[in-house]
Amino acid sequence: MSSPAPSPPLPAGRRAVLHALADSPLAALEHGLVLEDQPAPDPATLAPDEVLIAVRSAAVGWVDLLMSSGQYQHVPEPPYTPGLEFAGEVVARGRDVHDLAIGARVIADGLLTGPRSLGAHRRFGGFASYAIAPAAAVIPLPAALSLDEGACLLGGYETAYHALVHRARVQPGERVLVLGATGSTGLAAVQLAHLLGATVIAAGRNAAKLEALREHGASVLLRTEDDAGPRRFRDDLKALGDGRGVDVVYDAVGGPTSLEALRGVAFGARFVIVGWTSTPLAARGGREANVLPTNLILMKGVDVLGSPAAIAVHREPRLRERRLAQILEWASDGRLRPVVSQVFPFAALPEALRAKWDSRYPGNIVVHPGPA
Repeated sequence: MSSPAPSPPLPAGRRAVLHALADSPLAALEHGLVLEDQPAPDPATLAPDEVLIAVRSAAVGWVDLLMSSGQYQHVPEPPYTPGLEFAGEVVARGRDVHDLAIGARVIADGLLTGPRSLGAHRRFGGFASYAIAPAAAVIPLPAALSLDEGACLLGGYETAYHALVHRARVQPGERVLVLGATGSTGLAAVQLAHLLGATVIAAGRNAAKLEALREHGASVLLRTEDDAGPRRFRDDLKALGDGRGVDVVYDAVGGPTSLEALRGVAFGARFVIVGWTSTPLAARGGREANVLPTNLILMKGVDVLGSPAAIAVHREPRLRERRLAQILEWASDGRLRPVVSQVFPFAALPEALRAKWDSRYPGNIVVHPGPA
């Protein structure tokens, strides 16, 4: 009996490498990030529990930008390949991996592999033609999703789930204000709050981008800026629900927008802090630090809740079991579907990262690494 023919060699690819951290994400794009050739990894060198993924789509994330300037809570030591979230196909596997077939379409769990993970695979991000991951970090792509959608699934919805379900405990019929609603995690929060039965108020700076959120569950669209700059919207919020205001605020923005939202909450509201995109350098030595007025928090009986979805799981892994299972179930049956607004070729990765930094598109941006 003849032995099976050997598999053809894999084609060479391309990858992005961050060689040095910078003072800001834009400086990192100019001076630290390099696109270079990537030799195809040799499948024979895989550890018994490793999987080689041909990356077809990688999400362009805000956290990737923060990491490049050392402003995220943990950063891989350069050089490393960025790209927290990605999807692709299994092209090789270690000898102990039996439940992932060659050719299977998969997504990478960005908490267990790649730059945001804590193990030995932090340098293998998705901005590359190939990535090596432990089998435990590889999840079959839900059949209802494309590879582009799969690349954007976990980060956005896990962030939104942790904030709205675990921290705020949103109930059907409540009014939920989402600040930064046109961003990737903000749009996921709009969809999830709607799925939970809430009335969703989607807030953002750009009217055209906000308009797209009506089909994703937003009942009310709220501009936070006009041509003159930041606008007062407290009275808009107080007018909801017979003057009570909103029950929950999902805040990924910070700065003056947070203060105006706090003025428009109901007594006993939950104010969930998810990020600080309006003050992106706040993590560097306290510059642009966000401040909330304690007098309003006291008089309104507000619960201010920090919601670090990744840190919480690293400290208590069991927190994740329910949220990950629920998100995958909802994605499989079509009730949650990431919004991908723009696709860039891999050669345009720096421009894609700038577009993310500038918030040019609602929802998610992806790049297609592919072979060289």
